Amino acid sequence: MNANSSNSLLVVPTGALKISEHPLTDVHRDNPILLSLVIPTYKERNNIENIINILSRLLDEAVPGNYELIIVDDDSPDLTWELAQSLLPDYPQLRVMRRQEEWGLSSAVIRGWQVATGRILGVIDGDLQHPPELLIQLLQKIEQGADLALASRHVDGGGVSSWSVIRRFLSRGAQVLGLIILPGVLGRVTDPMSGYFMVRRSAIAGATMNPVGYKILLEVIGRGQVREIAEAGYIFRERTEGESKVTWKQYIEYIQHLIRLRVSTGRLGKISQKVNFPVGRFIRFGVVGFSGVFVDMAVLYLLSDPSTLALPLTRSKIISGEIAIFNNFLWNDAWTFADISMQQKGWKQRSKRFFKFNVICWAGLVLNVVVLNIVFNLLIPNRYIANLIAIAVATIWNFWVNLKLSWRVTDVK
Repeated sequence: MNANSSNSLLVVPTGALKISEHPLTDVHRDNPILLSLVIPTYKERNNIENIINILSRLLDEAVPGNYELIIVDDDSPDLTWELAQSLLPDYPQLRVMRRQEEWGLSSAVIRGWQVATGRILGVIDGDLQHPPELLIQLLQKIEQGADLALASRHVDGGGVSSWSVIRRFLSRGAQVLGLIILPGVLGRVTDPMSGYFMVRRSAIAGATMNPVGYKILLEVIGRGQVREIAEAGYIFRERTEGESKVTWKQYIEYIQHLIRLRVSTGRLGKISQKVNFPVGRFIRFGVVGFSGVFVDMAVLYLLSDPSTLALPLTRSKIISGEIAIFNNFLWNDAWTFADISMQQKGWKQRSKRFFKFNVICWAGLVLNVVVLNIVFNLLIPNRYIANLIAIAVATIWNFWVNLKLSWRVTDVK
C-alpha cells in the first residue's frame, strides 16, 4: 500500500471517550450533515462491500449527500479495513478508520463518533444481522423529536430468526438481571442489548463514556441526557458470512457494565462527582488490596514462621510483598482499571503497565518494610500486627500514586 492510500485513513482519536458538542472539522462546524453512521468491524471482509453498497443506496435515496458511513476496523487479520479503503473512490460518503492500538466494539463506536460530523450519530453491525432498511424508520423517529431511536427485537414486528432455547433464555435472563441491578436505565427500553440505534449528538455531548464489553446502548442511556426514546421492531438475522462473536465473556462483561453503571450513576457516583474523587475506583482498589493482604500474609507465614522455613523477616517480607503485588496487578488490570486497560490489549502493553505498577508498589514495599521493622522492633513485637499496620500505610501510598500515574501507559501515543 502506498503512502497516499495510507493517508486516506482517518486519524484515530486518543484520550477520553467523549463526544464533542460540535463537529471537530471546520468545514462542518457551522453546517453539519444530518447522519453519521458508524459500522464497527472485525474480520468482516466477506460482508463489508455488500453492506456499504446497501447502506449507500438506502441513504442516497432518503438523504442524498447528507450522511456519512464510518468504518472503524480493529486491524482485522483478513484486512477488512483495506478492502473498505479500496471502495473510497466509489462511495464519496465513506470514511475508514483502522485502529491498531485499541480494541473493542464499544470503544470503536465512540472513536467513530468522535470523528463524525453529523447532528445524529448511529451504529449498525457490519455483519448484516441488522436489517439496513430500518435505518430510515429510525431516522424519522429522531427527526420527529426522539433523542434516541433503537431497533428492538421485543416490540411489535421484532423477534429473532432461529435462536436456540439456551440463547433465548440467556438474552431474556440478561435483561431481567439488568432490570434488577439498573432499573432506571434498562426500564426505559425493551431491548437494552440492542446494538442498532441512533442518538442526537446533543444528548451525549460532553459525557465521558466508560463502556465494558460490546453493548454501548447502556452507556448512552446511563450517561447521556436522553429524554425521549423511540423504538422500532426488527427481526434479528442469522449470519450468512463470518462467525458469531457472542461468547460467555460478553455476558460477563455485560454484568460488569451494569454494576459499574450502577455505582457511577448512584449515590457513590454523585459523591464522587461532588468531591472530584473516584470513590468507586478506590473501593475496587481497596477490595483488590484486601485480597493481597491474604496473599502477603500466607506467603510471609510460609517463609518466616519458625515452624516453616524460618527465613529472615525482611527477606520473607520482600518475597511475599512481590507476590502480593503481582496478585494485585492482575486484579487491578482486569477490574479496577479495566476501562483503561481494555483499550490497549496485548502482552507488550500489559507488561508496560505491570512494570509501572511494580515500580510504584516497590516504593510502597520499601515503605512497608521500614514501617514493619519500626513497629515490630520498637512498638508492637508481633510480626502479624506490625505487618497489618505496614500494609495499611503502604496501601494509602499505592492508591494515591497509582491514581496519579499508573495505567497512563495505555494512552494512545
